[in-house]
Amino acid sequence: MPPTSSVEDLLRELAPQVLGAVVRRHGDFDASEDAVQEALLAAVVQWREEGVPEDPRGWLIRVASRRMIDQFRSEGARRRREELAAVRAPTDSQLARAVDDDVAPDHDDTLTLLFLCCHPVLTPASAIALTLRAVGGLTTGEIAKAFLVPEATMAQRISRAKQRIKTSGIPFQMPTDDERGERLDAVLHVLYLIFNEGYTATAGTALSRADLTSEAIRLARMLHESVPNEAEAAGLLALMLLTDARRAARTDADGWLVSLAEQRRDLWDRARIEEGVALLTRTLGTAPVGLYQLQAAIAAVHDEAPGTEETDWPQIVALYEVLEQVAPGPMVTLNRAAAVAMVHGPRAGLALLGTLDGDERMTQTHRLEAVRGHLLELAGDVNGAREAYQKAAKMTASVPERHYLTLKAAHLGAG
Repeated sequence: MPPTSSVEDLLRELAPQVLGAVVRRHGDFDASEDAVQEALLAAVVQWREEGVPEDPRGWLIRVASRRMIDQFRSEGARRRREELAAVRAPTDSQLARAVDDDVAPDHDDTLTLLFLCCHPVLTPASAIALTLRAVGGLTTGEIAKAFLVPEATMAQRISRAKQRIKTSGIPFQMPTDDERGERLDAVLHVLYLIFNEGYTATAGTALSRADLTSEAIRLARMLHESVPNEAEAAGLLALMLLTDARRAARTDADGWLVSLAEQRRDLWDRARIEEGVALLTRTLGTAPVGLYQLQAAIAAVHDEAPGTEETDWPQIVALYEVLEQVAPGPMVTLNRAAAVAMVHGPRAGLALLGTLDGDERMTQTHRLEAVRGHLLELAGDVNGAREAYQKAAKMTASVPERHYLTLKAAHLGAG
């Protein structure tokens, strides 16, 4: 009897392949997803009792397709459904070998499924939820927990996304050359958001969620392998690896946040850093520099420095200046201000930070006040720093970040 964990890992790996195959054959994403979920549940029970079959992918496709055929036969317009099912229904041997007569047994539709789930017609929130469910294999409950919303809310979000795909008539196929740019941008953006939520959770008691960062890296790696000449796909994977390399040092033994300057760099994952730097080295200069390549380059400068004092801060400032030209935004300016402070002093950083005070986009995040507190502390303004830290602590829903900011304020005394 195989261990439960190994069966679940196998099913999570096979789920998007099976779903892609069933969608390709039957064309109904919503119904296919339900059928595959039933097949996965059946596999958990039967494989635990009888062992994993010789062709687990074919087994799942066969069971899911039978569920689809049963559904066709039981719904309205019975005669038309039965005729359609009869035309489409393959023999068991055909199902075990492949889903389509024109698709090889080892054909993997996962990438097509990823592009479908990240289609620009969907909102980022819907695309994230659908991607994690259909491609990542996470349950609705797991996704809801990650984003701190009720499971019913997340289920509704996923349902709406599937309905949007159905009504839009989006074909299950890789985008054409003309469509690829827009579609690839959407895929990269969704994976970026998934990774960021996993690396620093916006709310909750845990600083990070390794399941989300791991899934984002897995999907980004798969995407890069499929489109190796896309510089931004390589840049995003490099950024994830270079950032996630610091994960072990980001919290102390009690799970509380440790700032970058205070982290034990010997705990950083050197293998991930080396892989990320190698990816970036191969990518830079092969195409116009983009958002993810630049962020990866900044992460690489941090990761390759033996300490904060030895970090090449002028280079980081220069990279942020280029990033502001490529993808301007308040968070880029915020990060540049922190880097400017390391080169030209905290007052210079605070001056740049002041340009964001009227930006409404910063009213929903605690990060402006958190950086302000840091720079005021560096400038010797104890009272101002304490007030900024206290304000930031009240604004964040992340328990570890609130704890960190509250302690920073407390260490500055009562004034």
